[in-house]
Amino acid sequence: MAEHLPVTLQFHPDWPSRDGWVIESMAADGVYRSQWTTGTSNGGLTAHEGGDRWRWESRLFDGRYDAAPAEDRPVYGALNHRRRSQGGSVRFGSCHVRLRASLGVRTTYCFPDSVFEPTLVGGAERLPELVAAADDSDHDELDDYVEAHVHGGVRFDEDVEAVVLDPCFRGGRVEQAAASLGCPVEWHAGFRVATAGLDPDYRGPEFVALAQSLGPELTPDVVGAAARTGAHDPQAIKRVWHLLARFGRG
Repeated sequence: MAEHLPVTLQFHPDWPSRDGWVIESMAADGVYRSQWTTGTSNGGLTAHEGGDRWRWESRLFDGRYDAAPAEDRPVYGALNHRRRSQGGSVRFGSCHVRLRASLGVRTTYCFPDSVFEPTLVGGAERLPELVAAADDSDHDELDDYVEAHVHGGVRFDEDVEAVVLDPCFRGGRVEQAAASLGCPVEWHAGFRVATAGLDPDYRGPEFVALAQSLGPELTPDVVGAAARTGAHDPQAIKRVWHLLARFGRG
């Protein structure tokens, strides 16, 4: 199963990172970095000794990384067993990196997400069980993925089959930076939603109001522009993204 189902690593290419955008930092580094080295995350910011991410990793990996340098820790993605155009775990980004099948030998998996301290954890030999558990769950579409942990680093020029972008980024700064990653660039079906019809019960009316303040229609570049202003709570922007990711998938 690991040889035929891709692992994807989600990211927001135009959100702020260091002195530029995330995808520009990716191109400059040549590797896909975890929040342990970037200090940023599209989930929780608990990657520090004694923090929740440190505790979850200690449990998942039997203490292997407890004293390891930040750059040696695994990066997180998802098994895209539903072969969704936009990637396996869209909760964490509008775009994704699709890994080569050869990385399956150094990838572990769990269900549900490690935040829930899962007991279903293992290598490729457990994928049938993990996929069945994900398919049988009643989790929301943003939470129904099999989490993947890639050990040993991810280089764009060696380990990546393609970087897959939202079509709203065609012809601009994101596409230009992506072209310098050293891997093919592809496009997925896109995210787009009218803000007038968003469900206030999904993440809360205050986040629908914020989404509507950004314009009549959301696309990833609109959310990214809002993230870069610094005028909004980053957690609020993440929830606006969740609205787009949940209801705006093409």
